[in-house]
Amino acid sequence: MTDQYNNYPPEDNTTSTPPMYDPNMPPIYHHTEKPKKKKRGSALRLCALALVFSLLGGVLGAGGLLWYQSQTEDPVQEASGDVTHMLMGIRENSVLETVAVETGEVMTAAEVYAANVNSTVGITTSITTNYWGFQTTSAASGSGFIITQDGYILTNYHVIESADSITVSLYDGTTYDAQLIGYDESNDLAVLKVEAEGLSPVIIGDSDNLNVGDSVVAIGNPLGELTFSLTAGTISAKDREVTLSSSVTMNLLQTDCAINSGNSGGALFNMYGEVIGITNAKYSSSSSSEASIDNIGFAIPINSVLDIVESIIEKGYISKPYIGVSVLDVSTQSQFYGVPAGAAIAGVVEDSPAAEAGLQEGDIITQVNDTQITSSSDLKSYINASQVGDILTLSVYRQGNTLELTVTVGEQIQSANAQEETEQVVPQSQESYGFPFGGFGGRG
Repeated sequence: MTDQYNNYPPEDNTTSTPPMYDPNMPPIYHHTEKPKKKKRGSALRLCALALVFSLLGGVLGAGGLLWYQSQTEDPVQEASGDVTHMLMGIRENSVLETVAVETGEVMTAAEVYAANVNSTVGITTSITTNYWGFQTTSAASGSGFIITQDGYILTNYHVIESADSITVSLYDGTTYDAQLIGYDESNDLAVLKVEAEGLSPVIIGDSDNLNVGDSVVAIGNPLGELTFSLTAGTISAKDREVTLSSSVTMNLLQTDCAINSGNSGGALFNMYGEVIGITNAKYSSSSSSEASIDNIGFAIPINSVLDIVESIIEKGYISKPYIGVSVLDVSTQSQFYGVPAGAAIAGVVEDSPAAEAGLQEGDIITQVNDTQITSSSDLKSYINASQVGDILTLSVYRQGNTLELTVTVGEQIQSANAQEETEQVVPQSQESYGFPFGGFGGRG
């Protein structure tokens, strides 16, 4: 989706028709390029777009421009446009077992650090760039954390994006070559594997069991060179809707822990020493003339990706619930003419659960079971939290009438050959479907 507030094109430099301006649409936050490493003692200069997010993808070394490699031997293959790919390693599938441990005592920040610094890793990637026929190699840095004793590691997808090789460093100085097991670009998640035994895994917590104001700490590698740093703060907000430059909308935890480039993929801990989030974004101002913006960071709630992690490790692919629709928000202008708030159907996938239930383009879903739906993100969150086979009762507004339809949640398999994630609610151009009253303004 193009930026409605700036004149910057999409990252892939393709041309698209900008959507109709909607004054009610919130700002869209954008990735920025990974910052280059600077010499010790030099001043750090932040360059960000106005009201944009920078994905904290690591710190670039000298090298040149980055883009996806087309060679089949690359560990990360090309993913362009709206297509989301997951790459699988050739290996035997594993069984991931969880073990309950007692974490009932509140710890100090120093105790959380001591208990988890050996579970935190630094990640360095090597990236070969073909620049006008000349190949150059650059490096990028990020963070991650160990989740199993035998070497499975979580990080952000954008940390290992376009990587030719991945190296993992432990607190004691030990380094390993890491294999990319799989990733889910739509959730900015990647699973790595190192050949090791007896590692110290983190304890996975419950990101739903959080309150605004709860204390948290982050451990990571800011700037790619200040390794194994701890920053402390609180949960500033929950379920903060963030739209990134990839047009992917995520509901994230907001924290005032200092989160900087290189922290991406690191763990956010509660004061019981449990991982409740994966740090992946920050908020920054666009110029020195604007007021300084400090300590507005974001993390992926760990509960939202655990099923994906288990699916990648155990099955080698991602299984997701879906009903097969693309939706839009209903603009305030449309609501002025009596159209209810909800998730407006912009497209229905042929032979999908939604099609079998009788949903049509132009329908507006206003309620699922006993939950009110006031936006496209509400519907996406509800579907993502459902289980395959769940039966949902939908309240649907259609041309002035209210209908009740029943849909059975289906399963979508996302693999390295996936063509499209049809279960994801992806806003379309409001001019494409001829909706009345000026159409529906999307948020992503």
